[in-house]
Amino acid sequence: MTVTRMVTETGGIRPERPRDPDRFLSLEERFRIKELLVERNSFRAIAKALGRNVTTISREVARGSEDGTRGRYRPTRGQRVAWGHRRRPKPLKIPSDPVLLDEVQKGLDAKLSPEQIVGRLRREHPGDPRFAVSHETIYKTIYLQARGGLKRDLAALTRTGRTIRRPHRQGPERRGRIRGMVSIWDRPAEALDRSIPGHWEGDLIIGKDGKSAIGTVVERHSNYLFLVHMDPSMNRVEALEAGLAAKLAELPATLKRTLTWDQGTEMHRHQSIAEMTGINIYFADPHSPWQRATNENTNGLLRQYFPKGTDLTIHSQMDLDLVADEMNRRPRRRLEFATPYEVLSEHLLQ
Repeated sequence: MTVTRMVTETGGIRPERPRDPDRFLSLEERFRIKELLVERNSFRAIAKALGRNVTTISREVARGSEDGTRGRYRPTRGQRVAWGHRRRPKPLKIPSDPVLLDEVQKGLDAKLSPEQIVGRLRREHPGDPRFAVSHETIYKTIYLQARGGLKRDLAALTRTGRTIRRPHRQGPERRGRIRGMVSIWDRPAEALDRSIPGHWEGDLIIGKDGKSAIGTVVERHSNYLFLVHMDPSMNRVEALEAGLAAKLAELPATLKRTLTWDQGTEMHRHQSIAEMTGINIYFADPHSPWQRATNENTNGLLRQYFPKGTDLTIHSQMDLDLVADEMNRRPRRRLEFATPYEVLSEHLLQ
């Protein structure tokens, strides 16, 4: 079997290794059993010589013999049969429990990641072993069940639509230079502390052939998101200025502290946006996406709604508001699986 075929058949899931490998007979021990059988030793004597239980020896001989007798025992046959038994299909926890399966399916239908589903289950069913699953268990259920004819349905089960688990890769960062920009290093120290709401990170996601875009702005404390429609009848600088100014103007004063953007030339009119909205704008260093990690992560999640290579001009502001609303209702691990809506609402009610 080739490596490619093995990875494909297992969905990219690493095969489990026994937690206690010494629990199972090795091929070397099986050859030793054969030698001791030829010397006419009893099962009890063989068990003592190998440090095994006599029942283990008797079962091994029966399993590795063509007719179940001592004289027909074959070590390689015993190894092959034992390996086959260890690889036999085991019932997966999630599909075997209709209630748990229904909860997980609801999360997948809501486009939650397995990690978010697990976090929400623990939050809603604390201490209940029935709902104590890991995100790897969910991934295993999805990828191992999605072999063969079910592969075509995998896109409906995972946010990425992949049929094999792969490492996440980031694309190259586009960078530019604009006049009058204020460095992220001049940003107030409180902006580094996620405990204070009102500090935002922004960027664009780009559509097919770089001809369309959507503005994305995320609040650092709550992960609250809003999306900005880019009017295709304007150039990108004008479209971002108009859309961003309108959205930032809707914010209450307590949430207008800072906005950090990358050095894309679409923010050429940042000073005008700052004057219209009353929010101070800062710029991250070139090739430093980690300085806007919240926004970078969110843009990755948004690609399930706005795939790369598609025309983004077809989405109206109403469409974008619906997507943002769905994202803001997703539980987040950093928020102890509360939603951005819940966290921001709690702040506004104080």
